[in-house]
Amino acid sequence: MELKRVVVTGLGAITPIGKTIDEYWDNLQKGVSGAAPITRFDATHFKTKFACEVKDYNPTDYFDRKEARKMDMFAQFAMIAAEQAFRDAQIDPQAIDQDMAGVIWGAGIGGIITFLDETRSFVKNNEVPRFNPFFIPKMISDIAAGHISMKYGLRGPNYGTVSACASSTHAIASAFDLIRLGKAEMFITGGSEAAINEAGVGGFNAMQAISTRNDDPATASRPFDKDRDGFVMAEGSGALVLEEYEHAVKRGAKIYCELAGSGMTADAYHLTAPDPDGKGAERVMANALKDGNIRPDEVDYINVHGTSTPLGDIAEPRAIQKVFGDHAYKLSISSTKSMTGHLLGAAGAVEAIASILAMKNSIVPPTINLFELDPEIDPKLNLTVGKAQERKIKVAMSNTFGFGGHNACVVFKAVD
Repeated sequence: MELKRVVVTGLGAITPIGKTIDEYWDNLQKGVSGAAPITRFDATHFKTKFACEVKDYNPTDYFDRKEARKMDMFAQFAMIAAEQAFRDAQIDPQAIDQDMAGVIWGAGIGGIITFLDETRSFVKNNEVPRFNPFFIPKMISDIAAGHISMKYGLRGPNYGTVSACASSTHAIASAFDLIRLGKAEMFITGGSEAAINEAGVGGFNAMQAISTRNDDPATASRPFDKDRDGFVMAEGSGALVLEEYEHAVKRGAKIYCELAGSGMTADAYHLTAPDPDGKGAERVMANALKDGNIRPDEVDYINVHGTSTPLGDIAEPRAIQKVFGDHAYKLSISSTKSMTGHLLGAAGAVEAIASILAMKNSIVPPTINLFELDPEIDPKLNLTVGKAQERKIKVAMSNTFGFGGHNACVVFKAVD
């Protein structure tokens, strides 16, 4: 069968470096770090005392108190980003076929803040079983998709994707497939995460996965740097409106770009470490290019996973060189996690948005905090070090790789 074309018509984001798309993009270009001492809880006794939080976040700026109490912060972030994207796409919910519009949303962890708060309350009350009736609906990862669909009356496919750091890229890829198969005309898709609490930070500390550079948080997220010591936890959300091309044209929608292809693979190697040769990453990029009928030499920019972890930052460049060959040296490559930190399940959506905005504005956002390149990484690769670079981008790729060996990749291209 002939697959339908899918385009991006709306964007929304709430991130550690901006609570709107414009703020986010402005600070990406400037190379602003979102890392700072933790304010969500007292981190005095933790190995890591900083993170990339959404700055000055107050739920009542967006929701009335009663509504806010029914949602974990990850779902609040989802609703905020989705509203921005819906508004950006200029969609009147009553003017579309709501049976053909859906929501697919990613979250790697979901309502961990709610889970910790309710467990604490249970223990504090001498194990008397008194739980908030919203405990389970606030905690479960799929609830963000439910909230969004109910707000806008979207009755099409509705579910959540959970694949650690690849969650929201899997959500985007799933929405993409359903539209091109003709099972929906429109999706709000993306992801959100809010895991900066004692359990989240303590858990990642126990794994030795996150940076402990407490003396200089702003430079702690340093992808590809010789002295990197782990990723920096972050929170927030990214949302995209995906739409069938003819449907978008018919309603006169603004079109950012086309979502051309996606890839999904597994490392089948280790709980938390990537395949050291980058085989899963290599295959997922190759699959995404094949899916989109795009040659490797047509790609201009890759927003890499680039978390600032010892193993991952070596495996991914190796995979890029295997997939792209000599063209790898002509690519623009950057890790925007150097600025935003790692948004976990929301990372894929937020970084897909960075890729789309890079195309729209012909500007490659930088990789900051790269002071001395790891000697195991080829110095001829253009990692967009230190400052943004101007470049006409016709094809952009976004990679995400999650604990458990989950790999997902999406490729965007300019609309003909």
